[in-house]
Amino acid sequence: MGSASRPILSLLCFTLLISSTFSELCNPQDKKVLLQIKQAFNNPYVLTSWKTNTDCCTDWCCVTCDSTSHRINSLTITADNQLSGQIPPEVGDLPYLETLEFHKQPNVTGTIQPAIVNLKHLNFLGLSWLNLTGPIPDFVSKLKNLTSIDFSFNQLSGSIPPSLSELPKLGGLRLDRNKLSGPLPYSFGNFPQGLYLFLSHNQLTGPVPTSFAHMDFGYIDLSRNKLEGDASVVFGSSKTTEIVDLSRNLLEFNLSKVVLPKSLTSLDLNHNKIFGGLPVELTKLNLQYLNVSYNRLCGQIPVGGKLQSFDYSNYFHNRHADRSDDVVQPNGGHYSDRQRPQRDLDHNPEHFIRCLRCHTKMEMKEEQENAGWGSGVLVA
Repeated sequence: MGSASRPILSLLCFTLLISSTFSELCNPQDKKVLLQIKQAFNNPYVLTSWKTNTDCCTDWCCVTCDSTSHRINSLTITADNQLSGQIPPEVGDLPYLETLEFHKQPNVTGTIQPAIVNLKHLNFLGLSWLNLTGPIPDFVSKLKNLTSIDFSFNQLSGSIPPSLSELPKLGGLRLDRNKLSGPLPYSFGNFPQGLYLFLSHNQLTGPVPTSFAHMDFGYIDLSRNKLEGDASVVFGSSKTTEIVDLSRNLLEFNLSKVVLPKSLTSLDLNHNKIFGGLPVELTKLNLQYLNVSYNRLCGQIPVGGKLQSFDYSNYFHNRHADRSDDVVQPNGGHYSDRQRPQRDLDHNPEHFIRCLRCHTKMEMKEEQENAGWGSGVLVA
């Protein structure tokens, strides 16, 4: 019986040998490429688990594999300040990547890696909080499966490629906190679907394109640029926009004539040259935030909705605002600027701005000198 068991034992050993040989799920070419990427970044601590004798699909951090093909479909390194150097061209040799993200790596420098153009399956491209320089390359528009791009918090410069609007599936675009200049592309009003657009803290100039009238932005942030003219095209009764931030630009339009979307929950227009009055429609919105300070508004603040819940500072420093009788005491008197109770303004609706009074230029000049507001007051 012992001799009869030998073939069975041999077969078992052979099976175990074959099993151990082919048990690794990781594609060998993907593994080779990842090890090259690790070496290009000088073997950082965050990639310690990337070892030749372990399975990249089961044992390595920062990567995931497709459950069927076992090809690498995600490379995400977000550990703070772990990488240094340029993004290596080998990232373009992971053909099944759907997610590529490097985040909060201030020592990652250079330009946006051209080899990324090879990643035809890419859905999310996140290169944020790095120290990348140079322009946004036009080749990004060739990655037709992209649904989200995040290049925020870099040192990218130059103009925004109009070709980005050719991405048929793009739903989110973050280019904020860079050094981008030039105009907003007219083509950005032609995205095939709604878009979350973040372009704040750049050096963009010129008007807001009239094509934006056709776009339904879910969230649009154009703040802290040098944009001019009429931005009312961002709004519209048929749109589903929730958040609009146009603050700290040079925009100039009549707010009284703007038709606001019913979905709007946050509106920030501070530090512009916007004139007219506050639309009554504001009282019908479920606003969580409103700031119209430092503009050229006048007229009554409509009563109702959430408008009486916002702080005095969300309205002040308009071209025609900020006299002591803007705030009404419960007894019908008025506070002087020095007496104005900030805490009461926050909590007591009786201590609230009732009206943005229209002043003459001379009155504004006197107030500027007496109150010491300096350049904060916009005087026409």
